[in-house]
Amino acid sequence: MQNYNNKLTALKDNFCFRSIKNIEEKNSKYIIVDGKKMLNLSSNDYLNISTNKDLALEFIEKYKNSAEFLFSSASARLLTGSSRCYNKLENILAKLFNKESALLFNTGYQCNQGVVCSLFNKGDCIFSDKLNHASIVSGLKLSPAEHFRYKHNDCDNLESILKQKRNNYKNAIIISETVFSMDGDIAPIKKLIELKKKYNCLLMLDEAHAFGVFGDNLAGVCSELNLLNEVDIITITLGKSLGSMGAICLSNRTIIDYLINFASSFIFSTAIPPINVMWSNFLLEEKFDFLISQKEKLNDLFNKVHKIYPTVSASQIIPVILNDEKYTKEKAYELQKLGYYVLPINPPTVPRGTSRLRVSLTSNIEFSEVEKLFIEVK
Repeated sequence: MQNYNNKLTALKDNFCFRSIKNIEEKNSKYIIVDGKKMLNLSSNDYLNISTNKDLALEFIEKYKNSAEFLFSSASARLLTGSSRCYNKLENILAKLFNKESALLFNTGYQCNQGVVCSLFNKGDCIFSDKLNHASIVSGLKLSPAEHFRYKHNDCDNLESILKQKRNNYKNAIIISETVFSMDGDIAPIKKLIELKKKYNCLLMLDEAHAFGVFGDNLAGVCSELNLLNEVDIITITLGKSLGSMGAICLSNRTIIDYLINFASSFIFSTAIPPINVMWSNFLLEEKFDFLISQKEKLNDLFNKVHKIYPTVSASQIIPVILNDEKYTKEKAYELQKLGYYVLPINPPTVPRGTSRLRVSLTSNIEFSEVEKLFIEVK
């Protein structure tokens, strides 16, 4: 126990200790923590769907008598934890992303980890952006394939590694996020496609923070750039913009069949409840126009913010880099007292020396509500 206590003490001494907040209520763009109502700038509920009571009540009233309206699947998909609504969701999203097939995982973490660690074997290699999400890094660690991490969004560095290493391995894949979760910047997707073709690799892109925010059809940055057909594997989460639960891997039939048979995080997990799957279907089929209108509001908001507070971000995620861990924590507390629910992001979530406030914009926020905030942190 002393070893654990020593490590926890070290985190506290370095202002990196994590704790679960006393959240009492979330209502649209607001959050109540410890009795204080604040503008919620720390949510991934980008389209403000998860707290939309009117939508939820409409859904419940319409589908409460359905045989699939259940709060537990009680089993893995390969046993009895599946039904028509699961297949329907996978088909909707495969069509949306112009892919042959799709597979529903329980979480984005399980999805990325399962895809990365199961698809490649000894004698294969993986080239991964250095700032890829922890779920991808976890998959790298579990995979029997060799892996190489290139400098963030640095295609020259990636090509240098490809030149040195690619020919030593049988199969290879390049992996990147599209919108990065801590900086809000966007990967050089066209160049990644060029390199994957040049060096005979697959390309996997995680659109978790882009799905619902980019693309005329909500299908992320690749869709916005008209590059869906050039990307071999796309992963998305349903727990952010869609305000639901689960994650999806989209690819060709061979890869999806392979994951069904070899991805442990899919095979051995009780499937998410049917009611969550039905909720996702309801939003994507019956409320698509509303999702589009929320997406357009959010795009207008973050484009206005970028003009007054330019950073590396090209999205709804705005990093305020403060570097020092203690000062970052103090600044977050100061802003919370002013009514802005902003949280400090310290190591190990981000590299040491890059502590920040991660401001996450959502659709229902008005520009006038955050303009003062960005003046305050300049």
